[in-house]
Amino acid sequence: LLWLAQIVSELGDWFYTVAIYSLLLEYTGSARAVALAFVLQVLPQFFIAPTAGVLHDRMSRKKVMIFADWCRAIIVLGMLLVRTPAAVPFLYLLLFLETIMWALFEPGRSAVIPNIASNDDVAVANALSSTTWSFNLAVGSAVGGLVAAAVGRDAVFLINAVSFVVSALLIARMKFHEPHIENRPPFHGRELADFTPILEGVRYVRTDRRLLITMFVKAGLGLMGANWVLVTVMGERIFPVHLGELDARRAGMLGMSILMASRGIGALLGPLIGSYWSGANPWRLRVGILIGFLAGSAGYLLLSTAKTLEMACAALVVSHMGGSIIWVFSTTLLQQMTDDRFRGRVFSAEYAFAMLTMSTVNYTAGSLMDGGMPPSTVAALTGLIVLLPAAAWALTLRYTSVTGSERVETGPSATMKAEPDDHLRPSSEK
Repeated sequence: LLWLAQIVSELGDWFYTVAIYSLLLEYTGSARAVALAFVLQVLPQFFIAPTAGVLHDRMSRKKVMIFADWCRAIIVLGMLLVRTPAAVPFLYLLLFLETIMWALFEPGRSAVIPNIASNDDVAVANALSSTTWSFNLAVGSAVGGLVAAAVGRDAVFLINAVSFVVSALLIARMKFHEPHIENRPPFHGRELADFTPILEGVRYVRTDRRLLITMFVKAGLGLMGANWVLVTVMGERIFPVHLGELDARRAGMLGMSILMASRGIGALLGPLIGSYWSGANPWRLRVGILIGFLAGSAGYLLLSTAKTLEMACAALVVSHMGGSIIWVFSTTLLQQMTDDRFRGRVFSAEYAFAMLTMSTVNYTAGSLMDGGMPPSTVAALTGLIVLLPAAAWALTLRYTSVTGSERVETGPSATMKAEPDDHLRPSSEK
């Protein structure tokens, strides 16, 4: 049911992403406007992450996810009111609110996977989740662009709102064990002003060097964040698809859809190939992350030289094969290493740093293109910058060559000490 909920809600998300970005380009003509929309879709996660982590470690993750889905449905319906350039600030507000709800939902989804899958199946579950995300990106972007071009953006917004309602209903039917709230007193709102749980989470992560390093992998992946505005601008201005009697606006939307779908195909293939090779082996997962960074860099360098839509699509497939491998493998490693009591806080913090990096890089890319820098140059810079986390991760591999946790006792956190291989023991929860 969690998988079906993911399919439904993410398909709706990718349906409306093309509609929003094309609307902003139409109303403002600015790449920076698209970049700002992306910032509002991700940066609030950095600030809401501590609260989201505490909520998921103190409340039923199932209930938090259902609440977030219903709120997102209402927020997306509000986008039907955006009819003129003067309403763009209202669209930004809605994107901000929808992002807060996403930040409440997504860490919970990642945190419950070990509660519904055995330890041996967690890697498979993560690969399935990433593969589904990638499939939804490929299909949702392509079909969303076609629907928006054929019947307009309003239909796309309605479909997305319905998708969140269906997702909430599916999650409501799920039955699984949530050991993190057993024998705990009811959660009270005033606890959000108590920073003790956050400090406990900081101490927990700080005592395990491997966990701390792995938690920042997605922040390195965030250096590829320019792709959001880059794909939008390239699809609309460089690779529009003129079919039949489509006007320039709709041809641009179709170009965006095809490029986004190519990202999805790459992200679909990455975990399928990578997980077949790595399984749940921690060392192979870590080596796979390095390979992912190198593939991401190569793909964007290739994109910078693309002269045709086909070449651009091939480059995006390569780069996002690498990106999806990084995402899936780092998620699996964190799930293996993190105690269930702290999983919500760890994943919230991980997402926060990733979103901070993505939003910064994306807005910078939009500003550079508005300032006259060609998209091809931005793509080349992206490819070169991704080599930095690749080099950093290669250096850290020497710290992660030994299977098992490197947790040490430090002050108050000594009470949270784990045995060397605790995170590798089979889970009794299904």
